[in-house]
Amino acid sequence: MASPALLQSNAIADLLNNTEWGFAVAECFHIVFFGVAIGTIMIVDLRLLGLAFPRTTSAKLLQDTWVYTLIGLAVTVLAGMALFLSDPRMYYLSQWFRFKATALLVAILYNYTVHYKVASSSSSTGVCVVVGAISVLLWVSVVTGGLFVGLLA
Repeated sequence: MASPALLQSNAIADLLNNTEWGFAVAECFHIVFFGVAIGTIMIVDLRLLGLAFPRTTSAKLLQDTWVYTLIGLAVTVLAGMALFLSDPRMYYLSQWFRFKATALLVAILYNYTVHYKVASSSSSTGVCVVVGAISVLLWVSVVTGGLFVGLLA
């Protein structure tokens, strides 16, 4: 169970819940930067799957997009943490939020381990396709979880 202190009012919750634009601004940062992160990851995934960018390698695409992915994920997680603090009890009790958080953790770990290793090396086409497909499925799971958190909140 979450600690009682976490479920009490806090300065971030006050800002997000008691100002006209606070929650909306945090939500916009969360969504826009998540789009940046997923977009840059999908560029590499499309190359791994052999569906796009045939004139460049996945290693080059990874090299060209890594900083945008990292910034996108960092801002997304920070904004998401602020949104969580706006109503910790609701998020903590939401099965969809827990699904999303778990999927996000697995997707990030996968992205910076298996995905990174395969995308930056000369792996076989079959390995690239499997790794790219798993990556897409993981990130789609995160988005799906997030949609249901918002719809069923």
